[in-house]
Amino acid sequence: MYRAPVEEIAFTLKHVTGLKPALDVGLFGDLSEDLVDAVLAEAGRFATEEVAPLASVGDEKGAMLEGAEVTTPPGWKDLYRRWAEAGWNALSGPEEFGGQALPAMLAVAALEMWNSGSMAFAIGPTLTMGAVEALEKDASDALKQKYLPKLVSGEWMGTMNLTEPQAGSDLAALRARAEPAGDGTYRIFGQKIYITYGEHDFTDNIVHLVLARLPDAPAGTRGISLFLVPKFLVVDDGSLGRRNDVFCAGLEHKLGIHASPTCTMIYGDGFVEPKGAVGWLIGEENRGLACMFTMMNNARLAVGMQGVGVAEAACQKALAYANERRQGKAAAYDGEGMAPIVHHPDIQRTLLTMQALTRSARAISYACAHATDMAGVTSDDAKTHWQERANLLTPVAKAFSTDIGVEVASLGVQVHGGMGFIEETGAARLLRDARIAPIYEGTNGIQAIDLILRKLPQSGGATIAAYIGELAETVVAVRTSNLEALGRSADGLEAALHAFDEATQHLLGLVAAGEIQRALAGATPYLRLFALASGGVFLARGALADRSGQRMALCRFFADNMAGEAGALRAQVIEGADALLAAGKTLVSA
Repeated sequence: MYRAPVEEIAFTLKHVTGLKPALDVGLFGDLSEDLVDAVLAEAGRFATEEVAPLASVGDEKGAMLEGAEVTTPPGWKDLYRRWAEAGWNALSGPEEFGGQALPAMLAVAALEMWNSGSMAFAIGPTLTMGAVEALEKDASDALKQKYLPKLVSGEWMGTMNLTEPQAGSDLAALRARAEPAGDGTYRIFGQKIYITYGEHDFTDNIVHLVLARLPDAPAGTRGISLFLVPKFLVVDDGSLGRRNDVFCAGLEHKLGIHASPTCTMIYGDGFVEPKGAVGWLIGEENRGLACMFTMMNNARLAVGMQGVGVAEAACQKALAYANERRQGKAAAYDGEGMAPIVHHPDIQRTLLTMQALTRSARAISYACAHATDMAGVTSDDAKTHWQERANLLTPVAKAFSTDIGVEVASLGVQVHGGMGFIEETGAARLLRDARIAPIYEGTNGIQAIDLILRKLPQSGGATIAAYIGELAETVVAVRTSNLEALGRSADGLEAALHAFDEATQHLLGLVAAGEIQRALAGATPYLRLFALASGGVFLARGALADRSGQRMALCRFFADNMAGEAGALRAQVIEGADALLAAGKTLVSA
């Protein structure tokens, strides 16, 4: 059974990724360490005692569609009610509309715990939080007053409607249309697919954020607008009026996250009269993609937390099984009979790899949230610095964390052996759930492209240079600490950081020279190189801050056993492009 690692989460927030220094100088007002600890402890209790126990029934029963109504698994509707009533949806919401306005670092830490408890449950509220941010930034005051209080409280939930059957990641191909009604509203027509929690029984109303084209819109992404389309229209006193012309036409049968309803939504098909789903413009006409990116960027970090959450749950499950399962003899075991498999070096290597990857992804994601927080409480050059840092880390937090969610969950199945392939252990569910995260909210390949084409060149390369410089300072601190328990950790971390720096300079040169295809050939290995070099340094920061045997042992394990991958990734980035592009031509059939 999952138990929220509250102490590890708090330590990472405070001592590895920057929360304590910010608290010490009062950047977050009256927020104190005691309050941080209290919030994390209660979130951990809720995730452990209330969310996690319903994960298996959610997986087994799934969401069900009858007519156009979706029913969630037994106990889930009541779980959501308790969750919202406890104020969790409002954790980072704007105070003006009933939120607690706590730092993003606390919100993503809580998200980790909800996702460890059940990824299928946590993804619904994640989208609501994103809708709140998009509306707060771009909606009219009238829309904010009407919708934000109930979205912030969780009384209503929000969705994000981008994908259509003919348009996956290429939003330029969207066909959904919006027709002005002459009264300030629009009529929305079209079909959207893969809409998470597009229909459900958690809340009385669902607020859809929908991308669509106006009649005279330019072609491509420049002609997309964003609209708010509620399931039920809201009258002036805040009560619910008539049903809008938007319905769920089908549920997808998925590999994982079975309890999360993934819907096909039909807008304006005449299921109710008058025909056409009533919507309101958010932001400016033909500027919808910019508005939606507010929601998408925050959702990308939130999806990264899905990877961290699943990985943490898989680590715990595998470690518990390894201490219980007995098999064979082990020189390190002096008990009677067969040894628990945790004594076998190969199992130890697997478990330590799982832990190191999970903690690395956690730290990268929390550091991204910290940068977002700092951008919100600073100004001028400091604000630019922190916003660009957040921009830089977002694709890495999303892609690396979700990749390791799959990788760690798969290793967890391996630790379980044959029992991992059997559903009753729950190890397989974690792997099935994790597999979607590298795909949605922008595939991880797209994240890698975004990283090298848009994020590395920020401020002429100064942003990435400053980041690498900070990592280098930690490596120097490891070397000068002369801690015997860290062994040769500084050597491994320094080599990884050097490979990271060389690959970075190579890609910046290719992009500046316009050699985009060669740069793109190295994008995915570069993102993993970025994450491994960063993750190793974050593990070292933890070891230096705590100096406990366990943290230093894990840092040393990473430096001696995992950091070496950085050199191979550097070679792929710098030397592998020509071979890839040449071989790629053999795959093209037309």
